[in-house]
Amino acid sequence: MNLRELFKYADHQQRFKEGDIIFAEGDQGDVMYVVLDGKVEVWIKDELIEVTGPGEILGEMALIDSKPRSATAVAISDCRLAAVDEKQFLFMVQQTPFFALQVMRMLVDRLRRRDARSIGITLQVPVWSDPSEDRI
Repeated sequence: MNLRELFKYADHQQRFKEGDIIFAEGDQGDVMYVVLDGKVEVWIKDELIEVTGPGEILGEMALIDSKPRSATAVAISDCRLAAVDEKQFLFMVQQTPFFALQVMRMLVDRLRRRDARSIGITLQVPVWSDPSEDRI
């Protein structure tokens, strides 16, 4: 499933300029974002955790567990993001199982890369965006 294609006509799109803070660590999160265009850095304290680009998500943790944001997201180029609130997220999970699977895969990819970095290795794990590539 290509999230960029799925959300390219979403009603709730937001634009950010290079350098804009999309959300900050500690903020209450009520939406996650799908990156439609541009790139976003995700920081925890002073550590760059990842750079997300078109078709990837950010901010999903606060939406899933209703806890404050655990990271800060900064646009590193002009960006267009689709904001997905809890109501839309739950609808997508119920009506489009591949959406839920895609979100889980992205979370797992991040965990694997973070685990690999913690022991000093670089791991490239693909982000699954095409259902024909499903490994289930």
